[in-house]
Amino acid sequence: MNIVIRRYTVDDYEGLLDVQKEAFPPPFPPELWWKREQIEAHVRTFPEGAMVAVSLEDGRILGSATALIVRHADQPHTWAEISDNGYIERTHDPDGDTLYGIDVCVRPSARGLGVAGMLYDARKRLVVERNLARLAVGSRMPGYHRYADETDAETYVERVVRGELRDPVLGFMLKQGLVPVRVLHDYLEDEESCNKAVLMEWRNPFYSPRKE
Repeated sequence: MNIVIRRYTVDDYEGLLDVQKEAFPPPFPPELWWKREQIEAHVRTFPEGAMVAVSLEDGRILGSATALIVRHADQPHTWAEISDNGYIERTHDPDGDTLYGIDVCVRPSARGLGVAGMLYDARKRLVVERNLARLAVGSRMPGYHRYADETDAETYVERVVRGELRDPVLGFMLKQGLVPVRVLHDYLEDEESCNKAVLMEWRNPFYSPRKE
């Protein structure tokens, strides 16, 4: 399938919502799907970070990704805090050094086509083009709930990195070249991840520190 990555606009809202409905059907709370006001804020605040994967065959939106720029991101934080509750208006810093991804969503019917990888490649290109130090994300760890009674989250991540355990999301992140930085506790309500996430980063090999 021929797929192109482009910026999304407010006109794409219904298509973006359709992707989320397919990816997160009931009993997932509909109020957690993107709102039109949030999409408007993304496009207005940082249009470069608003990405969509589109099929050139039928024009369908297959996946999307949203990001903002922040200054560092190493300290403990929640998804709501760093994303401005999904609006990014108050937390986006054009002079920051880190592209922070707050969302990637791919239709289940389009999985296996490399859509998520294409979106991450586009994010890396943006990091290089903007001369940012890194790409960072708060990654889910949905396999953790099966081991939470016997090991802490930090040990679980280490075992996944060593290849002793498999985690579908962490495994994908590692394949994209991202490495774990720290566990983020109470990051997002996520039963499978026990409400935790892993701060993952990809360092820009071409980064040139800016002169003050």
